[in-house]
Amino acid sequence: MSCAFYPILVYNWRMNFYEQVYAVVRRIPAGQVTSYGRIASMLGRPNAARAVGYALNALKDLDEENVPAGVIPVPWQRVINAQGRISIVNREVGAEQQAALLRAEGVEVSDDLRIDLARYLWAGLHWAELDELLSHLQ
Repeated sequence: MSCAFYPILVYNWRMNFYEQVYAVVRRIPAGQVTSYGRIASMLGRPNAARAVGYALNALKDLDEENVPAGVIPVPWQRVINAQGRISIVNREVGAEQQAALLRAEGVEVSDDLRIDLARYLWAGLHWAELDELLSHLQ
């Protein structure tokens, strides 16, 4: 991904970074994936891949049964590492859950939890789309 494609946009940094992450992740279409680093770069924080992971990890208690009314679920399963692998710390439980959710969307996940980025990588948002999306969060 070219940094020039995602210029650093000036936003109100008091805006919750997690909400920015969730807004972008909600735009990833079913059957496609992206990486933590690509989300961070889209948000103008190319070194914040780990923070994107923390934001998605904060969703762990919100499954489809206990999402508050009016809240659009965040498809966290569509975000993987830059090498095309599912990389959840608690691999025994979380990684298999993520793999199952991706498979249900038609994404082929190998036994070693790899996804073919050449086939399933989401192109991301154009900077103008991103600007429009995040302007609604302010």
